[in-house]
Amino acid sequence: VQLQASGGGLVQAGGSLRLSCATSEPTSNRYLMGWFRQAPGKGRDFVAAMSRSGSSSYYADSVKGRFTISRDNAKNTVALQMNRLKPDDTAVYYCAASNGALSTYGNRALYRYWGQGTQVTVSS
Repeated sequence: VQLQASGGGLVQAGGSLRLSCATSEPTSNRYLMGWFRQAPGKGRDFVAAMSRSGSSSYYADSVKGRFTISRDNAKNTVALQMNRLKPDDTAVYYCAASNGALSTYGNRALYRYWGQGTQVTVSS
């Protein structure tokens, strides 16, 4: 599967952005989908994931209650709605797909397919 992320940009603290990940094939019931981010000089960290069925979603503690992952099966997209953004959310955001078990949703190494990343910058 090929992934292409979009929707990044510059936003003030407290604002919102919606990232979208377009996939080359349907992901429902096929792939565990995730979002990761990488800030300058840091590693690529887990942000959010959604199960194959779409019935379960998981979030990093730092974004819980502010970010929401969703899937649009008709459009073959996975979105990340980001609200109440903070300067610490500044990073390149990547969408990814995994064939791994649901329990591995936070394990970056088990995501085989990656999008190119989209920059999110939150100003204070």
